[in-house]
This record gives sequence, C-alpha cells and structure tokens, in this order.
Amino acid sequence: MLVMTAKVDKKKILIVTAVILAAVIGLFLIFGGNDSTPTASEGVANNDARVAFLKSFGWEVTTSPVESGQVRIPEAGNEVFNRYNELQKSQGYDLSAYAGKTVMRYVYLVNNYPNASAPVYATLLVYKNQVIGGDVTDTSAKGTIRSFKMPTAATPPATSAPSGTTPTT
Repeated sequence: MLVMTAKVDKKKILIVTAVILAAVIGLFLIFGGNDSTPTASEGVANNDARVAFLKSFGWEVTTSPVESGQVRIPEAGNEVFNRYNELQKSQGYDLSAYAGKTVMRYVYLVNNYPNASAPVYATLLVYKNQVIGGDVTDTSAKGTIRSFKMPTAATPPATSAPSGTTPTT
C-alpha cells in the first residue's frame, strides 16, 4: 500500500482564496454589478413614482403631468419609429416588444434643463405600471430628443427632434 502526504501551507491557501474571491468580485462588478441603465422593471404605479423615476436621473419636473393619454405602439416599424426605438434601445428599452399594445404616455415639464431657451418635456411610456421607454425633448428650434440621462457639456444630443413630435400643452 502506498500512502502519500502533502504539507499545505495555510498562508498560501489564504492568499489563493483571496485572489479567487477578488477575481469573482471583479467579474461581478464588471458584468453584473450596479447597472444604472433603466429597464422595464422600474415600477411606476402612481404619479409620485413617475416623478421619482425622473428625479433619479436628476430631473426636476412639475408635480403633475402636463399631458397624459394612451398611445398605441405601431405593429410594423417605420423610419420614425425605428429611429425613436434606437434611442430607447440605447437606454435599455425596446418598444418593438410592445408592438400593437396600447400604453400610457405621461409628459412632464422639466424645470432644470441646462441652458433651456424653450420648454423641455420628459415623456414616460408606461405599460402595466412599468416604464417601457421615454425621452427628454428640448422644444427649441435646435432642440433634441435625448435619453433620460442628464446632459453634460461633453455629451452630444442623442438625435434631432423630428418635426411634429413636440408635446402640446
């Protein structure tokens, strides 16, 4: 019978364990950690929750929507829908998953848009009390439609505002 023994150094085991743990934590932070991209899981069952959702991006908005109503997501995409949906995809949403569905649209006046020369509106698209998309629209002549993320001087606008899409009050 052959018996083998090994001498294990506890210090080396602790070092190897610490390295493995650090690698696992690093991978978690890189791939599954704190993702600030909004998703359809954002519950907004009432007006206070919708205002809080917008506030989480730094927006100060009126306490009640200036406009609300139902809109239908097109079943077949067209050029305007596809451009708008690209903006939605850039912030973690995809409206094509709601094709043919009727959703609620809430429009809020934004009070703290940087250097605004005309009204700016935040629009939320909500389906079954979940945010499924939306944007922030600067209605000035050179205004843009952008994601929920607060703009900075170094951040270029997401897209030019298509004509005829300005919310009415």
